[in-house]
Amino acid sequence: MGDAESCLLRQQTREVRKKPLINYRFLRAAANAESRGPQAQRPSCAERECGAFTPRVRERAGRQPLAGATRRSRAERGRRRSHPRSRTRTTALLRSSQSKEMATKEKLQCLKDFHKDILKPSPGKSPGTRPEDEAEGKPPQREKWSSKIDFVLSVAGGFVGLGNVWRFPYLCYKNGGGAFLIPYFIFLFGSGLPVFFLEIIIGQYTSEGGITCWEKICPLFSGIGYASIVIVSLLNVYYIVILAWATYYLFQSFQKELPWAHCNHSWNTPHCMEDTMRKNKSVWITISSTNFTSPVIEFWERNVLSLSPGIDHPGSLKWDLALCLLLVWLVCFFCIWKGVRSTGKVVYFTATFPFAMLLVLLVRGLTLPGAGAGIKFYLYPDITRLEDPQVWIDAGTQIFFSYAICLGAMTSLGSYNKYKYNSYRDCMLLGCLNSGTSFVSGFAIFSILGFMAQEQGVDIADVAESGPGLAFIAYPKAVTMMPLPTFWSILFFIMLLLLGLDSQFVEVEGQITSLVDLYPSFLRKGYRREIFIAFVCSISYLLGLTMVTEGGMYVFQLFDYYAASGVCLLWVAFFECFVIAWIYGGDNLYDGIEDMIGYRPGPWMKYSWAVITPVLCVGCFIFSLVKYVPLTYNKTYVYPNWAIGLGWSLALSSMLCVPLVIIIRLCQTEGPFLVRVKYLLTPREPNRWAVEREGATPYNSRAVMNGALVKPTHIIVETMM
Repeated sequence: MGDAESCLLRQQTREVRKKPLINYRFLRAAANAESRGPQAQRPSCAERECGAFTPRVRERAGRQPLAGATRRSRAERGRRRSHPRSRTRTTALLRSSQSKEMATKEKLQCLKDFHKDILKPSPGKSPGTRPEDEAEGKPPQREKWSSKIDFVLSVAGGFVGLGNVWRFPYLCYKNGGGAFLIPYFIFLFGSGLPVFFLEIIIGQYTSEGGITCWEKICPLFSGIGYASIVIVSLLNVYYIVILAWATYYLFQSFQKELPWAHCNHSWNTPHCMEDTMRKNKSVWITISSTNFTSPVIEFWERNVLSLSPGIDHPGSLKWDLALCLLLVWLVCFFCIWKGVRSTGKVVYFTATFPFAMLLVLLVRGLTLPGAGAGIKFYLYPDITRLEDPQVWIDAGTQIFFSYAICLGAMTSLGSYNKYKYNSYRDCMLLGCLNSGTSFVSGFAIFSILGFMAQEQGVDIADVAESGPGLAFIAYPKAVTMMPLPTFWSILFFIMLLLLGLDSQFVEVEGQITSLVDLYPSFLRKGYRREIFIAFVCSISYLLGLTMVTEGGMYVFQLFDYYAASGVCLLWVAFFECFVIAWIYGGDNLYDGIEDMIGYRPGPWMKYSWAVITPVLCVGCFIFSLVKYVPLTYNKTYVYPNWAIGLGWSLALSSMLCVPLVIIIRLCQTEGPFLVRVKYLLTPREPNRWAVEREGATPYNSRAVMNGALVKPTHIIVETMM
């Protein structure tokens, strides 16, 4: 190739490189013209390079001509005319080279800034999130649900969980059958739905998580958010242990013969007796006085748990359960590590598939012999049971557990809604879905328990269990009596695993969102959010290892009875309703709801926040303390005093957050006492950022050019210099 051809090729390459640079800077100027507004009269570096400072080009970019542009150009022409012609050619060439060098540096700097801000957003950031926006008083961008169904399925997966399947049917049968539905619906409409909607709408109104939303609503009572986070953090530690047990049972189900069906295994004792012996009444009467156990109970206590004598004998770590727990935590981490964008897609499977399997189990249960007796036992009304206050306590605590309220998770999920989203409609539909699932699951469970009672020739009350006893003793025993026991066992534990899994990662997502919103400038930068999620999951996993030891079941029961008890939830619910109704003002919140969804809900919500819910919460709270019974395991093992003290410490760790934060805020604020109280009770523009975010649209180069321009590869290489 000759010198002339090389020179021509270099010149053509130079021309090709120049054209995209100018086009891209002009596009950058046009895209930012509207965001800077008419006040920004000084042209950017990209505008100066592409000629956007001239009046004609600024009109093309959609901006007003600069006031001094014409005058400056005339002054420059005048200065050029006044230059003496006697200047040497060397000085002119020197100035020309300096000007070109400065222009080249400015071009590279503009390209680097453009590449950094637009083409290479920091990984792990929410779309458009810039921590420096908060320092400038601008609303930081926040992720939003990609579609309405993402929000609906995430909430459904969050509160339709294990409690609907293994707790509600047992409480219904225990507390008067159909008569239990009377206090249940009173608590549902008096406290459950109002508090559930309140948490969703506060998150949507403030566009903040479970802690910072109360900072804006009422700074003095921001301890409500901290109390919720403490409860959900403790809940996430022990709730996932149930999923580890279900995972272990699922793996054990992939065998030709279920290991809990017979007594010929190494963990069985001489007292193990199979259910076939129970059908022989003469044999059963002869040996019933002896302390015999069933193979399913021995598999649960001696193989899965390896149960120690008590909590003061923790024993060794169960490595098989520890690996199952690690597996479930890894699944949970990868479901939420990319934020609501990934969570919203995972729930398409985890929130819908359990309903399909529950329907299959319902159909199968209704076709079994003895199913009618089980359903009758489940719904037979006993009105006299309503005289027992414990029935009302059970109804209230079941509502709070099944709707996942007072945990901060619903507030965090609501914060990802668009400001104008009609969440009131969806909350009512989701409430019907939750309670309907609880009611229908009772038919599926008690139809199978009726079949099991008929097969064993015993009363249904002898086989009806609640909690882990139903999931890991009663139901596994029932599937051994069905045709194709392996298939039904796999189906049941997959349903159990998915029901608990979506509840777990939704609660963890709510916990992470609330904590990240406390330090957004630090935790939303780069991969810090993902690292923080991994840190929280790791700490929770290490704490959960105490529950997969030989004495881990006692620790699990301690957390379940105290850490996330109904007393703690009632405490938080009371303060939530009190602050909204009597400090912030129910009418003020209704004005905000009308601004968001276009109309005001019925007055029953407002009356519930002001009167009904606080009265129900206070009544249940006082009665729970009066009727307090120390924790026992299996009605035989009594916990030592130090364990009871540890349990109350777990309960008070969340309840004391509210008064402690009040004291701290009052001490940190200056001025007379009444002035400080008044200042801390004043809202801090709770919906300001939510409204501003609706109008903030991140820059989109494809939207500007209608997808017609693609950045050449050599420009990308240059910008990485």
